Amino acid sequence: MLDMSWGEVMLIGGVALIVIGPKDLPKALRTLGQITTKVRRMAGEFQHQFNEAIREAELDEVRRDVEGVKRTVDAAKPGFNPVDTIRNEIRSAVEGRTPTSAAPAAPPRETGSFDVPRPSAEQQASAASSTASKTETGPTP
Repeated sequence: MLDMSWGEVMLIGGVALIVIGPKDLPKALRTLGQITTKVRRMAGEFQHQFNEAIREAELDEVRRDVEGVKRTVDAAKPGFNPVDTIRNEIRSAVEGRTPTSAAPAAPPRETGSFDVPRPSAEQQASAASSTASKTETGPTP
């Protein structure tokens, strides 16, 4: 209560009783209570509106940041598909070749739980050429 002690409140009450009079004092206290309630309500509304304005400003800033990131991603690589990229990298690692980001994704093939992956056409061609070169030169001692 505004840092007032009981003695100060009693002094103010005594002065009010003498100045206003015992007949009008209850009406004055009721009016003072209503005014205090209105002031508190107005202060609460002001604080709520102020907090809402701050929240909206922060949301606008976050929204602008998100839109900027989205524009950057769209401009950087319009055909970016992370699932296909990961699939190609895993497939390349399993097949033993270096991953290429420009290679189109091949459709997944169905394999059983015990199927051994078949060598790719590139691997078959390199194996065939190396065996052909060994047979032409003859066995090495």
